[in-house]
Amino acid sequence: RENFIHLCNPHLEKMKEDILYHFALGTGTHDFPALFGDVKFVCVGGSPSRMKAFISYMAEELGLGSPGCDYPNICAGTDRYAMYKVGPVLSVSHGMGIPSISIMLHELVKLLYHAKCSDITIIRIGTSGGIGLEPGSVVITRQSVDATFKPQLEQVVLGKTVIRSTNLDEQLAKELMQCSKEIGQFNTVIGNTMCTLDFYEGQGRLDGAICLYDEEEKLQYLKDAYESGVRNIEMESSVFAAMCNLSGVRAAVVCVTLLNRLEGDQISSPHDVLVEYQQRPQKLVGYFIKKSLGKV
Repeated sequence: RENFIHLCNPHLEKMKEDILYHFALGTGTHDFPALFGDVKFVCVGGSPSRMKAFISYMAEELGLGSPGCDYPNICAGTDRYAMYKVGPVLSVSHGMGIPSISIMLHELVKLLYHAKCSDITIIRIGTSGGIGLEPGSVVITRQSVDATFKPQLEQVVLGKTVIRSTNLDEQLAKELMQCSKEIGQFNTVIGNTMCTLDFYEGQGRLDGAICLYDEEEKLQYLKDAYESGVRNIEMESSVFAAMCNLSGVRAAVVCVTLLNRLEGDQISSPHDVLVEYQQRPQKLVGYFIKKSLGKV
């Protein structure tokens, strides 16, 4: 049915037990419907500590937790990922880069399927480098593009290149944009997000251990990206969009920009400023969840 997770793997039906190894969970040892069946919103981000902070924030916003309450890591049996839950909200860390978030998403999608979850919304919240935006701006991704500005994910499967769409849910992006207008606390735009395979050369930085291009070439590349509609750069959105599309889940990417890459490469803002920036995607997504639940 349309509102349930689509599992694109017929082989799983033949398995007596499905072990989600990197979560330290399994269908033979855990009651997935009882643990996760009420989940409606899944928020994922790179850092375990940030995702724990997010679930504490959501508990307070939804009135589901007491002050100072600690939320246990559901994946405490492993050090790969961290997972927290309060009410209908699941918060999961995904590490850094396409390989790390890809592994997490395979197991997350299966978890939601085994839990018989329906009407799921998955949102990646994170940080990024902006292009042509003031630091602290929030970008809601229209589509994820690769380093050549194409809206696609190239993946090699059984020795063959497979190309998958990286478009994101247009209506969800509009809903999030409306929420930002209602909050009215920070600049928010809808734009394309470039997803790269690394932080330094892949993003045209001049400050890595290896750099075989000059500043003029770097700036021209970033200007070309801007002209193509790119407003920020990160390292997870392409596989996130592709896998959510295949699983029939509406999804969004909401990232704050920590710097304007047209003006430099290094993140030099004071720590307290960066902490406040990183809270902006949490505030926006938290408001969206509250509004969706009729609590605004």
